Amino acid sequence: MTETPPIYDNVPGNYYDKYNTRNPIARYLMNGFLDSFDELTVKTGARKVYEVGCGEGNLSMRLHDRGWDVRGSDLEISSVAESNQQCATRGIAPRFEARSLFDLTREEASAELVICCEVLEHVPQTERALAILKSLANPYLLLSVPREPIWRILNLARGKYITDLGNTPGHIQHWSSANFINMLGKTMKVVEVRTPLPWTMVLCRCD
Repeated sequence: MTETPPIYDNVPGNYYDKYNTRNPIARYLMNGFLDSFDELTVKTGARKVYEVGCGEGNLSMRLHDRGWDVRGSDLEISSVAESNQQCATRGIAPRFEARSLFDLTREEASAELVICCEVLEHVPQTERALAILKSLANPYLLLSVPREPIWRILNLARGKYITDLGNTPGHIQHWSSANFINMLGKTMKVVEVRTPLPWTMVLCRCD
């Protein structure tokens, strides 16, 4: 009998344009996330960035607009198309491609700062994913994930995903801030941590 190969690709979730939301509460929360993102990226002193799981390119373009050299990839072809449309709007060549995290190599995706925000909660093989991300980071890696159980509590408070106890579709990994930081600290140096509600954001060094 042929053994079924393991599945490494991330699990798609629901689509919600949190970066451009007009909901005042969601906008307030996103401002906290983006403030933390800005603070930690500046601390690295990096200027070359590769974003793994770039989505629609909002974080990468945020850095590009401040003079950073950005590239990235995402598993979803439609998201990559939107990312490259943002490039076209700015009159620059496409910077993003459709690739699985697990297919990335150091030769093509290494950068001074590797960003992987709101991705790992969708990934079945966390240790394998972290090993690849660590190999790409030269030397900095910036990660963020939903902070549990606060994430699910907030979903329940707004009447979302009740039958799944507040779990967002596609989220198959769940970490408290302490658990996430402890996991990262086993294989890399944790430099700084931010906890903008309801996320955990961690800057690591991988050298």
